[in-house]
This record gives sequence, C-alpha cells and structure tokens, in this order.
Amino acid sequence: MTIEKFSYDNRTVKNFALATIIWGIVGMLLGLIIALQIPFPGLNIGEYLTFGRVRPIHTNAIIFAFVGNGIFMGLYYSLQRLCKTRMFSDTLSKIHFWGWQSIIVLAAVTLLTGHSTGKEYAELEWPIDILIALVWVVFAINMFGTLIKRRERHMYVAIWFYIATVVTVAVLHIVNSIEIPVSI
Repeated sequence: MTIEKFSYDNRTVKNFALATIIWGIVGMLLGLIIALQIPFPGLNIGEYLTFGRVRPIHTNAIIFAFVGNGIFMGLYYSLQRLCKTRMFSDTLSKIHFWGWQSIIVLAAVTLLTGHSTGKEYAELEWPIDILIALVWVVFAINMFGTLIKRRERHMYVAIWFYIATVVTVAVLHIVNSIEIPVSI
C-alpha cells in the first residue's frame, strides 16, 4: 500500500482570515461612526462623511467584506479537507482573493463619492457588478474543479450546500443587479 502525500492551500485560507479581521474592524468602526452621527449630527463632517454616504459603506463592508471573506475562508478550509485534495488552482485562488479585495475597495470608493444605483444592498454601479460576476465565476471554476479532482468519493452534505450557494448567489446577484446602462 502506497501512502500519498499532498498539502492543502492554507495560504489562501490565512489571507481570507486576515481580510475578515481587517474588514470586520473597518465595518464595525463605520457602524460606530454612523450610530454616533444620529444623536450627534455635528459628526456629519463635510460632503463625504455624512450618514447617507457612510451607511451604505458600513452595510456593504459588513456583508461583503467581513462576512463574505469569512465565508470564503471557511469554504477554502473545509472544501479541501472534505474532498481530501488541494484546491483546483492556486492561481485562481489568488485571483479570487485579490479580485474580491479590489471589489471591496472599489465599492467603498464609489459609495463614498456618491456613485450608487440607490437600490438597497445592490448599490454598486454596473462596472463593479460585472467585476463581481467575473470574480464569482473564477471562484466557481476553482470550486467545481476541486470537486472534480477530489480524492474522497463521497460528497458530504456541506458540499451540496456550497454548490447551492454558488448557484443561488450568482442568480440572485445577476437578477438583483440587472440594469441596462445608458452611459459609462
């Protein structure tokens, strides 16, 4: 009997863990700022640090940056172990990580400058929506590629939930953000 040796991609897991911590701190500090702006209107400073500009950044930072990175961290950690194989592509993992972080930064900058569709939890303008879709496809290819090359024949129920999540979020994002742009 031959013993196979392989290693998991823990670098991506650590990157998403660190990003979860950093964006969690940023998102919660923004939440504190907007919570203080309600009883103390003087804290609405200038054009960019008003409640109306900071609140969407706070909600997006918590949902997509803090929780999103946490979910990706957990998925990258558990999928490899449930499938008993390394992720399909280290390159796709890096593209996914850095692509997701750049989306978060772009979202914060555009929302801070007042560029928004005005739709709750779908405020981002269409170029960022397209970038989200592309990064999501990279993530999906990496996940499904890992499932195809898995060493464990049995697919645990958690993996079925991962598949459902990837498909559902893709459909939800596309339907919720669909619009026909009239200009760049």
